[in-house]
Amino acid sequence: MLTGIVIWGHAAAALLFGVLTLWVARRDEGEDELPRALLAVALGATALWALSVAGNGSAEPETRLLEGVRTLGWLAVLVAIQRRSGAGGTLGVGATLACLAVAAVTATQALLHIAVPTIHDPAGAQAMLDVATMLRALAALGALALLHGMFPRAASSGARLVVLAVGAVWLIDANFSIALYLLREVPSELMAARGLALVALAAMIALALSRRGGGSVQLSRAVAFHSLSLLGLAAYFAITILATALIAALGGAHARIAQTAFVFGSTAALLTAASSGWLRAWIKVKLTKHLFRHRYDYRAEWTRFTETLGEPKGAAPLDERLVKAVADLTDSPAGLLFVADDGELALQATWHWDGAVPPGDGDAALAAYLDTTGRILELDSVRDGTAGVADREAVSPALLAQEDAWVIVPLPHLGRLTGAILLARPLLPRALDWEDFDLLRIAGRQVASYLAEARAQGALAEARRFEEFNRRFAFILHDVKNIVSQLSLVARNAERHADNPAFRADMVATLNESAARMSDLLARLAEREPPRTAAPGPVALATIAVQSAHRFRLRGAIEVSGDGEPHAAADPARLQQVIDHLAHNALDAGGSTPVRIVTGGDATSAWIDVIDTGIGMTRQFVRDELFRPFVSSKPTGFGIGAYEARQLTEAMGGRIDVESIAGQGTRFRVVLPAASPLAPPTLEQAA
Repeated sequence: MLTGIVIWGHAAAALLFGVLTLWVARRDEGEDELPRALLAVALGATALWALSVAGNGSAEPETRLLEGVRTLGWLAVLVAIQRRSGAGGTLGVGATLACLAVAAVTATQALLHIAVPTIHDPAGAQAMLDVATMLRALAALGALALLHGMFPRAASSGARLVVLAVGAVWLIDANFSIALYLLREVPSELMAARGLALVALAAMIALALSRRGGGSVQLSRAVAFHSLSLLGLAAYFAITILATALIAALGGAHARIAQTAFVFGSTAALLTAASSGWLRAWIKVKLTKHLFRHRYDYRAEWTRFTETLGEPKGAAPLDERLVKAVADLTDSPAGLLFVADDGELALQATWHWDGAVPPGDGDAALAAYLDTTGRILELDSVRDGTAGVADREAVSPALLAQEDAWVIVPLPHLGRLTGAILLARPLLPRALDWEDFDLLRIAGRQVASYLAEARAQGALAEARRFEEFNRRFAFILHDVKNIVSQLSLVARNAERHADNPAFRADMVATLNESAARMSDLLARLAEREPPRTAAPGPVALATIAVQSAHRFRLRGAIEVSGDGEPHAAADPARLQQVIDHLAHNALDAGGSTPVRIVTGGDATSAWIDVIDTGIGMTRQFVRDELFRPFVSSKPTGFGIGAYEARQLTEAMGGRIDVESIAGQGTRFRVVLPAASPLAPPTLEQAA
């Protein structure tokens, strides 16, 4: 299987490099930093060498000759890139001599490899092969040294990618030469890996050639870190293969035991190192420092920051998410949130803080300093005395005594301090630089806005609860006024009809009804949440009308009439309250004829009309004033009855229509969805 991978891997690489040769040869020279002619020669030599490896093998003289031509071709490309980069125009004496030396060594080792088959003495042939192998390794290492000096002078990203690909080829050559010298043969696993690596390097060169001019190639940090991880694994496997092969050659009878011990030991060491949080943090810092211009990938960091703050309900509380969002920016393992309260800092929330909580509560000096300056305080600099005098005076000794306390990030909002976040020391402590300060300052402002918004939402919810209580109290006060007027009427009539047994019975019924209504009003006032109406059900409108007429029988005559037996989908208690409001207002309006309550309906709607012949209302009053709260045409009215009646009706899916003429009277029509009456239970259901 490995033989097939070796052959097909190198054949695929040969095909790709051949295609690149034709592409480069046919495109214009332009002003590119890459030399077209020399690049085509180098690519063509690489394609022929890979094809020879696939067809003949690596040890054949023609393959070694093509390898030397390939190395010389790429060396010429590097020299041309150096000349075109504008960095001096010439190589200089030292670089020129180094290039000539590498070229001479490359040519010598190629000639030695060609001469080896002509020597009939096995010992002499092996000695010459060893010399050629060492010269091959020396040529690859010398070429890598030259490449290291020329790489910074490659101006365009395309030229840099080509240089990196060529460097990878020479690095493979150096490793192969060392393995061949030590083991007398190259392991098949390394041969197979080289074919696959050449395919990847051809794709890398194609990417470089596709970017003409000085455009930059930007790899994301995730891609860079994953690629380096794969390269690290590849290096680990290559070292393991070389080591096990060397142990097999030198270990004698105990080689198998030594190989097993080495594989298990190296694997255990690698897993232990990979599980170390400190080592991962150290590698991340070093790679970021040497591979990227900025410490942070701001797009990725801001995306993670906003996702942490905006997690849906059911996740951690907002206060903990605020701390986590800031701590993740600097890889801090824990943090505390303090909020400004009457000029002091009060502990609000903790996130993964396992140790003792620093005594930040009541620290007025620190709160005043952060509010005035908005500075991010690095506590390590305060501890070692390198911070300014003002910073040292603002931080209390008790806070500095906490070894885990690392950085204090203020949270300013609209020119005022809303709080501060204390971050714990990360696994790999470091001094903050300008990027850290800028990012933490922006994050602090964003967190402060979230904190201020949460406070505003809490205050708004509290105000809404007060508003609901006040609205409910206004409705109840209106109902209490109606009950008081009804009881006052009973008291006045009692002076004249106290001896009448029928009146006394009616008075007791009225008192019981008033007491029940007062108990209901007190229960409504004591509710913490807005009242929930019952599910709409079939309600007989005639029953509602008769009950309202009976309730106000002492105040005046109310006539009830209607066609059929209309039913409406409504809450009976709320509908009764609506009709009572309208009947009470109709009685207050006066009139020469009794108030009438008329029921009716059709296939889709049912309604109740409350009609009086009283003083009436103008069209302007009905349009603009009637249903506004706290607006009344009566001197002693609260202006709540009509407003509450419409609110209750609309909550049941209905509406109130008004027809009124000043001096003639008013008709209120409560229109609700029609409903079918409930069928009486059958004998089986009753049983």
